[in-house]
Amino acid sequence: MGALDKFAEFIDWYPKGMSKEERHLVYKIDWLVLSFSCIAFFTKNLDVSALTNAYYAGMGDDLNLDGNKLQFATSMYFVGYAIFQIPSNIVLTRLPAEYYLPAFEVMWGLFTLGTAFIKSYEQLLVMRFFVGVTACSCWVGNAHIVNSWYTRQELGKRNAIYGCVYPLGAMFAGYLQSAAYLNLNGAHGMEGWRWLFIVCAIITIPCAIIGVFFCPNVPDRTRSRYLTEREKQLCVERLLKDGFAKTRGIGRGLFKRIFGNWRIYVFFVVGNLFWMTPYPSGLPYGLWLSDTTLPNGDLKYSPDMVNNLSTISYAATIVSTMACGFYSDWRKNRWETVLYGGILILVCNVLLLVWNVPDGAKFFAFIGLGLANGPTNLIVPWLAEFMSHDLEARSTSIAIINVGWVVINCVVPIIAWPIPSAPRFLGGYIWSVVMSVVEIVLLPLPMILERRELKKGINYAKMIAEEHGMVSAGLEEKTKGVDDEQSLEEAGRAKNDKEVEVNSIAV
Repeated sequence: MGALDKFAEFIDWYPKGMSKEERHLVYKIDWLVLSFSCIAFFTKNLDVSALTNAYYAGMGDDLNLDGNKLQFATSMYFVGYAIFQIPSNIVLTRLPAEYYLPAFEVMWGLFTLGTAFIKSYEQLLVMRFFVGVTACSCWVGNAHIVNSWYTRQELGKRNAIYGCVYPLGAMFAGYLQSAAYLNLNGAHGMEGWRWLFIVCAIITIPCAIIGVFFCPNVPDRTRSRYLTEREKQLCVERLLKDGFAKTRGIGRGLFKRIFGNWRIYVFFVVGNLFWMTPYPSGLPYGLWLSDTTLPNGDLKYSPDMVNNLSTISYAATIVSTMACGFYSDWRKNRWETVLYGGILILVCNVLLLVWNVPDGAKFFAFIGLGLANGPTNLIVPWLAEFMSHDLEARSTSIAIINVGWVVINCVVPIIAWPIPSAPRFLGGYIWSVVMSVVEIVLLPLPMILERRELKKGINYAKMIAEEHGMVSAGLEEKTKGVDDEQSLEEAGRAKNDKEVEVNSIAV
């Protein structure tokens, strides 16, 4: 056993009892799936974070971004992002992901490049809208790909790797802006913040090519040249055994399969609350740093120091995301880790609401909210496990929930976190404290509703495995599935009563 294998065993990277053949397969999946997904998500966050970093470094003054103009520019990105996100993830389940996702990455790279040459606030709004339109496929599309390849004991760790890309991109953008400001400011008559967008585009566009060669799509539609036919078959079999169904197609019943189930409603509310309440670890933290003064009234931190210090919360997110991903796989549940995050979010937001605390306590609160972002990355794998029985419904549900976050991110910052109220943001911290309490209260709902289903005899993972002969069905009649228009509750009862033959699993 090599050093790498020993390390993988030590950190429980592969579930215990996994065969050598399957370990080798998962090793290849990790390289194929995570390589492009992480690189694409990194460049997307690099481009998106560039706006805030450019604002700190002089763009606000050059384009006269007073009042809430920065918030409106950010919201224009999210408008484009929200409008096309759900259609994009539906289309992704039918088109080759290895071409679809890289094509959009090239386009958002070009619009990022165009931002370097804008002359007015109105042009900024246009560019941010089209960056949002073309970036809509990235996070949800790659989240769908990542959560389509792994079993329940593997999802937490792989989503941790994927989730770490967001803070890494934001951190790197901060360091990149600091370097651009110090080394390129004034080069060829261009401000340092303009160079940031140019450098981001130079990084983004070539990275798209990686997807054409490495993105494997989803297991039962993969055409990857790096997987043998036996490996492709094993990819599908091991997921079926764990209760993850094959692709079923879109069909006219797709939205009935989504909205006829409690999962979309519960995760829409719980997920968006947990994603939004750590918000102060981002822009409010940076604005507090840039507003902090010395006793003589001078600014305490230079623009490049603000950029560097603002990355500390992202570093905390990286550490927390990895720890929480591994811990949740080890514990074989997601709710426990998310609960820890919810409690930390509440404590930190209460500290910031009080505000009249030492600067050290404020630093603790802002960095603590960065740590709390780690558990929130488990919302998507948690949803993926609850919707393992329907690939298309799962993909679309991830997009729907993320659109909710986008809409909230457009509205709440403008109302609760208006720039003129910086750095105090009293209304914003009141909102965050109230929502932090609500999210903790609602957290048990998925487990309560799932237990209610199990009491009625509805166990989707078992139904998927039994349909494909992965485990003994224990039925007198051979089980084959459920009619597409039949409800899951009816399907569960039918299986328990041994009254029906099944044709295909439906939601």
